[in-house]
Amino acid sequence: MSQPETARPRPTAMTEVELGFAPQPAVRWLAPKVLVSTGIQSLIAAIFGSYADKRELQGGLAAGVHRHDATDELWFDFVADIGDGFDATYSIASLLAAERIDVADHGPLPRGRLLVMGGDQVYPSASTRAYEDRTKGVYRAALPATEGQPPTLFALPGNHDWYDGLTSFLRVFAQRRPFGGWATEQTRSYFAVRLPQRWWLFAIDTQFDDYVDAPQLEYFRQVSAELEPGDAVILCTSTPAWADAGAGGHTKRYDTIEFFDREIVRSAGASIRVMLSGDKHHYARYAERGGTRQRITCGLGGAYLAATHELPEELCLPPVESRVRARAEATYYQLESRYPDRATSKRFASGIISLPWRNPGFWGLTGVFQTVMTLAVLYGLVQTFGGASGFFGLVASWTPAAVVGIVLVIGALAFARLGSPPRVGLAQVSGALHAVAHLGLSVAWALVVVALYTDVLPDGPVADWATLVIVAVGTPLAIGFIDAEIVAVYLMLVSRFGINLNEVMAGQSIEDHKGFLRMRVDASGDLTIYPIRVDKVCRDWRADPAAAPTAPWLRPDCDPLTPELIEPPIVVPRVSVPDPAAATP
Repeated sequence: MSQPETARPRPTAMTEVELGFAPQPAVRWLAPKVLVSTGIQSLIAAIFGSYADKRELQGGLAAGVHRHDATDELWFDFVADIGDGFDATYSIASLLAAERIDVADHGPLPRGRLLVMGGDQVYPSASTRAYEDRTKGVYRAALPATEGQPPTLFALPGNHDWYDGLTSFLRVFAQRRPFGGWATEQTRSYFAVRLPQRWWLFAIDTQFDDYVDAPQLEYFRQVSAELEPGDAVILCTSTPAWADAGAGGHTKRYDTIEFFDREIVRSAGASIRVMLSGDKHHYARYAERGGTRQRITCGLGGAYLAATHELPEELCLPPVESRVRARAEATYYQLESRYPDRATSKRFASGIISLPWRNPGFWGLTGVFQTVMTLAVLYGLVQTFGGASGFFGLVASWTPAAVVGIVLVIGALAFARLGSPPRVGLAQVSGALHAVAHLGLSVAWALVVVALYTDVLPDGPVADWATLVIVAVGTPLAIGFIDAEIVAVYLMLVSRFGINLNEVMAGQSIEDHKGFLRMRVDASGDLTIYPIRVDKVCRDWRADPAAAPTAPWLRPDCDPLTPELIEPPIVVPRVSVPDPAAATP
């Protein structure tokens, strides 16, 4: 039996002391603390990331090809976007750790000998404590030890892994330390794995949308010396750049992929047969028209569910706008499958209407904003009608309200531009109307307060104290709730046009509808991809102290998890000659 870490007694209860980690709730993405902290970390990473890029330093670390081609066939798994709430993350981890899973309408599938984590292994930001509580501890509880040779884990960093400059990621995944019952082999944030039957798995680290750094490029050049004409490559990237670029959006991210394909893969006579990514928390498969190449996004490992109803139906790759010289001939890819389906995605997006209840912290944030804005408007009204005179007096009276209003307008316009919306002009108009709605609520409420004070409440101290209570208590509770609902209605409406699609789902933190990919390279040289889904995760767990050392620490105290196929298995032959006539529109 493999005992990968210092022996720890099996827990008898779900406590931090017993487990060695603290199970975490799902991240509330619109809560003030999360908004501020992730915003600051994202800004710091964007500004200073290129000055402290650890990829340049990784060139001094030993690295080579990781070989897992000793058998005629190999089962392996791909999971991404995993380190969020405990219930969803552990539900998927327990399925990945099981020796086999019984898939409805298909049968048993054995555990992968390799586990590839495709990015964003922790949320909302990276730290050693966050990895322990949200990822490593959770996976250790799912697979504390194994009989015989342990399976191997590889991890590719996503943007959330990069928020601390990749420091914690390298400590957790790149020092060849056990990860629960999984062994780790990588020493850098990128890697190449040789699979059976002339298949390869390449994972490239291209955060910050930049060029491939020199040490990484040199590493893959050395790897490519082993490639032979006819070899097939599975390319893992941190984002599904093909979805945006292929539909006529920004091409910079995909240009990096196309450059890598030209320089490393095509130059050796090999071909990228499959591209895999997470980052978007849904499943979407684009299939080559007239061929068998696949572009698959599967970010269902544990993070909040993302929308699928605005996915482009067709992609042209590489895009005609690509700046890469000597690029490959343009090929069309058709959207073949998505999860959740279009109707379900639309229904989930409409659920944002319950935003104040799902995210009380955001309700508090809008309450504070409306209180500040209401006080600023009341100050202007009182000064205008109670003593301020002349132009400069009026300007001084309304300056506080103007400052708050300007900040709101700028924020609303920036918010509408998140995620590079397909219709920038419509996004800007939507953002402006969004700001007007908030400002209108503040002005209307201030006028109501003035009317209550002057026309309804009795004169004297009663009116003064009652007005104070109305503003100090009624504004954050009632008007803050209405303001949060304005945000919810805005998100529900604009998401139908591809604007703020991520935010309309992030605000809900939907934990159900998760999944991963189980894959097999068989003796004939074909790759078969089994996209696994779990429509409902477990939310009740109990310790299992009397079980075998290799058994999960925790068992579901709810209905058993029921893995199913998102769609029938996808077979990708190692070599395929596409039909040129079918590949053009």
